[in-house]
Amino acid sequence: MNKLIEKLKTLVDITQVKAQRDDLYFITTRSEQLTMLLAHLKEVEKFTHMAFFQAVDYIEDEKFMLTYMLYNYERKVNLAVNVFIARKNPTMDSIDYLWPHAWQYQREIKEMYGIDFPNSPRVDESFVLEGWEEIPPMRRDFDTLEYSERTFYPRPGRSTNAPQDYMKEQKYPNYDNAPKIRRDNDK
Repeated sequence: MNKLIEKLKTLVDITQVKAQRDDLYFITTRSEQLTMLLAHLKEVEKFTHMAFFQAVDYIEDEKFMLTYMLYNYERKVNLAVNVFIARKNPTMDSIDYLWPHAWQYQREIKEMYGIDFPNSPRVDESFVLEGWEEIPPMRRDFDTLEYSERTFYPRPGRSTNAPQDYMKEQKYPNYDNAPKIRRDNDK
C-alpha cells in the first residue's frame, strides 16, 4: 500500500495519510483534485467498488469533510479518500459517472447537509424529507430540540424512566428482598 500512496503523491497533493489497519487507509487531498484521483483509483488502481460516501460537519472550522470509501478486490484493501469543502455554499463535483450508485449518496447528502452536486441525477428531488423547509437537519447548527418543541405538541401521560430503575421495579420487584447466593470463595 505504501508504494501505491507514493505513486498517488506524484499525481495529486496528498496532505494526510493514515493507516488505520493493514487493510484500511485514509488519505486526504484537495477538493479540486478529487475527481481525477477517484477516476485514477478506479480505472488504473482497480478500486472498483465504492462502499459508501459520507459527510461530516466541522462547524468550528467552517468546513465539511467528504469521505469516499473505496475497495480493491485484488488487494483486499479499503482506501478512504477525504476532502474538505467550505460550509458556505458547499459544492462538489458529481462522481455518478464513475460509480452509478453515487447519485443516491449525493442526493441524500444534499438533502441532509445542503452540499450540492451539480448535474447529478435527481439531486434536487426530495430523498426522505418531502416538503422540508428548515436548514438541512444534519448540519450541526440545526437545533433538534427547538425544532421538536416547535413542531410536535407535548403528549400527556409521557414520562421518562431510568432504565435501571424501570427494570428493577417492573421486571424484578423482589430483587432487594431475594436471598443472596453465597459462593464458596465469598466470606
